[in-house]
Amino acid sequence: MPAANLKVVTAAQMTALEQESERQGTSTDTLMETAGLAVAEYARQRLGGAAGARVVILVGPGNNGADGLVAVRHLRRWGAEVTACLLTRRPQADPKLDLARDCGVDVLDLASGEGMAAYERLLARSHLVIDAVLGTGRSRALQGVVRDALLRVAEMREGGSRPLLLALDLPTGLDADTGAVDEATPAMDATLALGFPKAGLLAFPGAARAGEPVTLGIGLPGGVGQDNVALELLTPQWVASRLPPRPLDSHKGTYGHLLVVAGSRNYVGAACLVARAAHRAGAGLVTLATPESVYPSVAAQLTETIHLPLPEDKEGRVHPDGADVVRETLTRYDAMAVGSGMGQSNGVAEFMESLLLTGQAANLPVLVDADGLNSLARRGDWWQRRSGPLVLTPHPGEMATLTGLSTAEVQGDRVGAAREWAARWQAVVVLKGAFTAIAEPELPSTSGPQRDGLARLSPFVNPGLASGGTGDVLTGVIGSLLAQGMEPFDAASCGVYLHGLAAESVTGGRGYTGLLASEVADAVPGAIGSLAD
Repeated sequence: MPAANLKVVTAAQMTALEQESERQGTSTDTLMETAGLAVAEYARQRLGGAAGARVVILVGPGNNGADGLVAVRHLRRWGAEVTACLLTRRPQADPKLDLARDCGVDVLDLASGEGMAAYERLLARSHLVIDAVLGTGRSRALQGVVRDALLRVAEMREGGSRPLLLALDLPTGLDADTGAVDEATPAMDATLALGFPKAGLLAFPGAARAGEPVTLGIGLPGGVGQDNVALELLTPQWVASRLPPRPLDSHKGTYGHLLVVAGSRNYVGAACLVARAAHRAGAGLVTLATPESVYPSVAAQLTETIHLPLPEDKEGRVHPDGADVVRETLTRYDAMAVGSGMGQSNGVAEFMESLLLTGQAANLPVLVDADGLNSLARRGDWWQRRSGPLVLTPHPGEMATLTGLSTAEVQGDRVGAAREWAARWQAVVVLKGAFTAIAEPELPSTSGPQRDGLARLSPFVNPGLASGGTGDVLTGVIGSLLAQGMEPFDAASCGVYLHGLAAESVTGGRGYTGLLASEVADAVPGAIGSLAD
């Protein structure tokens, strides 16, 4: 079976998948039993064994609570000491609770007013606390016993008691679709997403409370209903399957020629980082077009790079006439990356308009980043004048400039913003940040109803990347993959993943502080190599 990314679902989509599973002959009860066993096995592994472990499970009213009761039934059979704390009323006919009791699980019914003091004593001596209260069922602010019980967990953690804290499917109080989170929701060590991760786990602020996201299979029939899910989490297997091969009889022409247009007198480093990353990501040839006064500096640092000096203005930024110089060479290249470190001025905006919006570069895949994006934003109708493959890589502030939204609005629905504007601009949009979102242009449907354009999310959240130049490295990696012949959406997706993986390889052994963009660029070959292992 071809490698695939992991689908990311909303609460409604997960319900639809379970209903379709039922229609195909796999009952909800079967899914529940499979999910509960998977949770128990994960918990046993994290505990280093179940025998003698003291486990507290917080149980809610619906299927999330039932999944948890299946899990602790297994943990009890494996020798754990288990107490199920009922925070809400359970159904009168409750076979999962009955089976748990039959296996020796103790029950503390906080919903009936049993002592909170007894509950606090249980928490204080526990090795594992499982949150199986609401899952995707949360629709309003947490109140009453549920809120009080969760606040006790948070207080326990703040007080220094550190039992393992796991959430089933979602931490209680975290919105499955948006990532909004209740103030009473404690921070988990891990959230065990059942079947598929929910979109809210991959969005802030909720992601900060979810801990490590872990996806557990629950026995859904293969492929059931997934064609209607248009959001994916990038996986290493999928990325490895898409990267260009490196045949033994290849040569530099096999891997494409990337033109990088970047830099200015004040931002020499940006041009160097893009070109360096492009080389590291495997481009056969890289030409760097920079203002004339910048050329000597970058040429001294980049011995493998071909150089194309451009006319400049008195501040050391590219002059509009430079577009003519670049256009004369366009037939040599397989892709172009433009914008990093170019600075902002009327002249730079004129250069961008002449180079990208007049038709000469129509068939060349182009990536636009940084100052190039801000220059495009000055031309309100730019997307109506641009044809050909296009990748845009804005951070949230640049996305706000391009769209007229506020940065907060962009961040409030990152996937939605990337999708909407990718469709409007007919471009691949890479919205950078934690869980970088990559959206394809929405193509007209030839049969059936129009669907959302596909979007993909990076699994990486790395504060070390919050430093100057790391975005330039991403530009070079994606540009390199474009030059190697990858389709724009796949090139952007694989580039984002490799960039994140390279950063993780650097920060993993030393922490997030002090990461240099050049270190990320130099770690890209190792990241690519690790996917082939």
